[in-house]
Amino acid sequence: MRVLKGHGTGNDFVVVPDLDGTLDLGPALVRALCDRHAGIGADGVLRIVRSENEPEARAMAPDATYFMDYRNADGSIAEMCGNGIRVVLRYLVTAGLVEHNAAVATRGGIMCVWTSGDGNVAVKIGPPRVLADRPVVTAALSSFASATPVELPNPHVVVQLAELADLAALDLSRPPLVEPARPDGQNVEFVVRTGPRHLVMRVHERGVGETQSCGTGICAAVAAVATADGSGADDAVWRVDVPGGSCQVSWRSDGDMVLAGPAVIVAEIELDDAWLAATAVAPSAGTTAAR
Repeated sequence: MRVLKGHGTGNDFVVVPDLDGTLDLGPALVRALCDRHAGIGADGVLRIVRSENEPEARAMAPDATYFMDYRNADGSIAEMCGNGIRVVLRYLVTAGLVEHNAAVATRGGIMCVWTSGDGNVAVKIGPPRVLADRPVVTAALSSFASATPVELPNPHVVVQLAELADLAALDLSRPPLVEPARPDGQNVEFVVRTGPRHLVMRVHERGVGETQSCGTGICAAVAAVATADGSGADDAVWRVDVPGGSCQVSWRSDGDMVLAGPAVIVAEIELDDAWLAATAVAPSAGTTAAR
């Protein structure tokens, strides 16, 4: 079974090409692939399948040839992944399946993704929903009131901090406590504004832990801060620095948010059949495992 390793600003993934839709990507296999000591190591798995071959995506096939089946490192399913879908396009371009842009189906809808002139990859994620409730977030011994829930389409809770020292001092080794929590859990972003349209962010992702970056979380942070400012969707470009690098976000006047940044394919890897068998997944002939 052949897979690839890729990342977007340090948010790393195992890329699993499965164009014919013959792989049973169960939670055990996902956890094994993402294990940083006994597997390849990643924040999640990106399975790429032709939409016509995936029951969840078949209705989107006329408008999106490929489907991104994204799984968190713990095996749970997520609606979308902003960094992951940019890595998906990088794979599709590298594999010669598309030239420089694609419409990709996800559980959060169809996303338009393209390469830009500076070598980065951009994705139109859609309009954010900034919710009115203000939960309390507790990380380690610190509590933060008036956090901002944002759906894009993943559930996020954004906490604004005053100083970079406060951001650095956070203990995100455990999930922050959110009261009340979002119905399906949440990613929690902590942000500090360091200048006009310039944010620094750390994030704890549901099903993963603290990650080097979170694409939809970067956009959610911009949506929360811009809404608090009263600026909203004004076509301005924001810079968001995360531990794994920097991305740019534009909240367009039509309501859509566009995320741009680096997306890299690192390696192509042939998995050992004995290792696969130990995960209770029986590989078939060719490059996929049998359903």
